[in-house]
Amino acid sequence: MLRWFIHRKIAAYEKNYGYDLTYAREILATDFGAFMRLGKITNAIAWHRDVPLDVYYGAKLTGTLAEDCGPCTQLIVTMALADKVDPAIVRAIVAGDLAAAGQAAIGIQFARGVLAHSTEADEPRAEIQRRWGERAVLSCAYALCAARFFPTLKYALGHGHACQKVVVAGTTVQPRAAQLRVAS
Repeated sequence: MLRWFIHRKIAAYEKNYGYDLTYAREILATDFGAFMRLGKITNAIAWHRDVPLDVYYGAKLTGTLAEDCGPCTQLIVTMALADKVDPAIVRAIVAGDLAAAGQAAIGIQFARGVLAHSTEADEPRAEIQRRWGERAVLSCAYALCAARFFPTLKYALGHGHACQKVVVAGTTVQPRAAQLRVAS
């Protein structure tokens, strides 16, 4: 009965977000306990408080783009739009356009610095803390953990996808990460 319910929840998630959860079904079929732990991880790293959603998604999308600019990125874009983040801001985040990103640029800069293991994260971290508090910093940190966890899990299980263009509210955006890969 519980597995039936879980399969229905997975199907509803896929329909709601237009996202393929085959990897989650395979985890469930392989080991129920492993699937339940995945749910706990998902709930833990989805936590966010006190940070404006555009800043949060600035960090989360930037992190996701660094790991995978395919279906995971499209999922986070869909979630940002569902959370009512301005599509123009979401497009700017995906494109890596700090000038057009508004205050989300702080989240982008924080993510870039953290992912580079650089002191360049210090200034945006301090700005996030000053404006919105320690829970806002923690929220952005969790966003980055989520951004790395799911693409890594999917690639490890054979479900990773190459970079693709991302659609934001009907407009196709070339992800900044894909631009950098093409240039290098």
